Amino acid sequence: MKPYSEACEENKQPILAVIKNYFSNHQHILEIGSGTGQHAVFFAENMPELTWHCSDVATYHQGIRAWLSDYPNENIKGPYELDVTQSDWPMEQVQGIFSANTTHIMSWENVKQLFAGVGRILACDGYFCLYGPFNYQGRYTSESNAQFDRYLKQRDPSSGIREFDELQILANAANLSFVHDHEMPVNNRILVWQKKQT
Repeated sequence: MKPYSEACEENKQPILAVIKNYFSNHQHILEIGSGTGQHAVFFAENMPELTWHCSDVATYHQGIRAWLSDYPNENIKGPYELDVTQSDWPMEQVQGIFSANTTHIMSWENVKQLFAGVGRILACDGYFCLYGPFNYQGRYTSESNAQFDRYLKQRDPSSGIREFDELQILANAANLSFVHDHEMPVNNRILVWQKKQT
């Protein structure tokens, strides 16, 4: 039985409308934290010119494979096992990277490793698109996000909604230049960075 996320179903079209502008001219896109696999199938189907590479920790691979098994085309690969703390990531270089709803689940140390890894494997001029809720200047963008953050921290004190300025520091250290902050439905955003020429 395939896992199912209602949130994935609701946000896939708005996310696609943004990321296709960044990924349409790229060949290989790595998704970090593919979760159920729903996003991967939808994005690969709607961007057939690229190859979408799924990755996540091993716990989620069975569910991802269930979604991929029903997908008729060849432009999805994986799932690869990827824990952001591992020194060797499953791909040496990709032209684009996408991740949804990951940084508020990870510990801050893992968020640091995420950005460092993105900086290592993203090709020059490639884009990193990060979807989720974020705080700005120490403030929540909505009361629902504040409640969500309290829930996250009760469940795992090392998790929580991340501050945009702190992510920007990590991006700078990874040689990623900020491009755009897209407002999304339900108090989410897509933050976009581009790998600088070295």
